[in-house]
Amino acid sequence: MDEFAQNIFTLLSYLEKGKLTTYGQLASQAGFPAHARHVGKILAKLPKDTRLPWYRVVNSQGKISLKGEAFLRQKKLLEAEHIAITEQGKILKFKQYLE
Repeated sequence: MDEFAQNIFTLLSYLEKGKLTTYGQLASQAGFPAHARHVGKILAKLPKDTRLPWYRVVNSQGKISLKGEAFLRQKKLLEAEHIAITEQGKILKFKQYLE
């Protein structure tokens, strides 16, 4: 595993329940501010049973970027943490949840 991925996983492991971050924020915190898409690729490779809270990462517009079954899974996990989301995946009051 490369250093960038390890940094992403470490940062993600500290993200508290009920809080969100964006792909870009994670990239910046890991020392690679222009690599938001790379964060998405790294998270997409996580095993389905990972304990890392990958679902607390959304795009900079405060929306779920995933599609299909993955979208529904992320939406359900966020709602379980009392994060209000529209049917289209937009986080309501997005800024209040940002870490």
